[in-house]
Amino acid sequence: MSLSVTRDFGRTEVDAARLGKLPDGATASSLLRSESDVQAPGQGWTFFVNGVRPETRADEYELAPGDRVQWDRRGPGAPARVRAIVGAFPGPFRYGLNGERRPVRVECDDAESDPCRDAKQTLESVDVSASGSSLGAPGTEHVTRLVVARWPRARIVRGGSTLEEGPRSSGVFVRFSEDGGALELLDDNGDVARTVHPGDGIALVAALRPRADELLWLVTSLDQRALAAGVRALREDKLRDAFAVAVTGRTVEKLPLEPR
Repeated sequence: MSLSVTRDFGRTEVDAARLGKLPDGATASSLLRSESDVQAPGQGWTFFVNGVRPETRADEYELAPGDRVQWDRRGPGAPARVRAIVGAFPGPFRYGLNGERRPVRVECDDAESDPCRDAKQTLESVDVSASGSSLGAPGTEHVTRLVVARWPRARIVRGGSTLEEGPRSSGVFVRFSEDGGALELLDDNGDVARTVHPGDGIALVAALRPRADELLWLVTSLDQRALAAGVRALREDKLRDAFAVAVTGRTVEKLPLEPR
């Protein structure tokens, strides 16, 4: 059980706490009050449990053992309602949502590739058993999916195409070009901070909620080498508190990028 308090899309940690035991009847709000000196959140604050933004109010959301809670405060004008983040790894895979562990499925465009095998081994290393399936397989309800695929192949999974529309649609501060030849990394305001092309060696690790009963984690890139780097970033210390990340080799940058 842990609590993180951050600001600016998880870029800066304000406070943190780990609990050995969850108090009876604890909610996202009561945990913040009891374990942090941060004042009760108001406008601009968002909370996530195991990397998912609940529809329930914070003072009504009852926590379960193992839950990872993150409160984040961001500035006004941010152009997205972020629905899911990657900063609680391995929480959503290991502990599930709303206190219920869900089946986990790994989908790859090449099931025999090293990135696909490495993704499954990574989940196994954190005590998560996962099935495998082809890219875009049906039956996505009540399943937590980890998709490992190059772009634009990854576009075919439910929710993938929203990454071409920007953060107002996807909740992720990136935008793929419609022809699949470029990836724009955006800043807090939704403006282009950097453009990535094939061969630049950059992967994206992001979480999406195409529908209320679905959770999709996506590792994707414009080339195979970068895809492997994205899978290597699936670690608690690499993703901690991040909303989404851009991965270059062993360097992990939190998204959105800071405005210039």
